[in-house]
Amino acid sequence: MTTKTFIKTLSANDVGTTGGHMGGILVPKGDGELLAFLPPLDPNVLNPSAWIECDTPDGTVLRLRFIYYNNRFHTPRGTRNEYRITWLTKFLRNADAREGDAFEISRTDGQDRYRIRVIPVSRAEPVEEDDGPVRIRLTTGWRRVH
Repeated sequence: MTTKTFIKTLSANDVGTTGGHMGGILVPKGDGELLAFLPPLDPNVLNPSAWIECDTPDGTVLRLRFIYYNNRFHTPRGTRNEYRITWLTKFLRNADAREGDAFEISRTDGQDRYRIRVIPVSRAEPVEEDDGPVRIRLTTGWRRVH
C-alpha cells in the first residue's frame, strides 16, 4: 500500500495570529494532485464540503471539514472561490503551532482515515534539495513528500 503525504508551511493566518476571521488552511485550487488526495467535492453545489477523520499523534480521532467556498459562482454578490480545511483551530492551538511550522497530512491507499501532525520549525524538513527524498514545492506553502 502506498502512503501519500503533503506538508504545508503554516502562515500567520493559518495559526490565527493575524486576527483575521478566515478559518482553516487554504488548499490551492490549481493543485490537482492535492485535491485528488482529499475527498471529492461537487462544484455545482453551493459550498460543498466533506468531513474527514484524522488520527492525531496522541491517538485522538479529529474530524476536519474540507470545504469548497464557491459562492462566487452561485450567488449574485458572491466573492469566494477557494478550498479550505477547517475545524483545525483547537488542534493547532494544542500543538502550539506557530507561523513557519509545518502541518502534515497523510493517508495510506485503502484507508479511510488521514493522519495529521504539526512539525515545529526546528524539526521541519528542509525545502531545498538534498540527498533525501525528492520534494516538489507547491503553491501557498504546500509540498508533496515522496
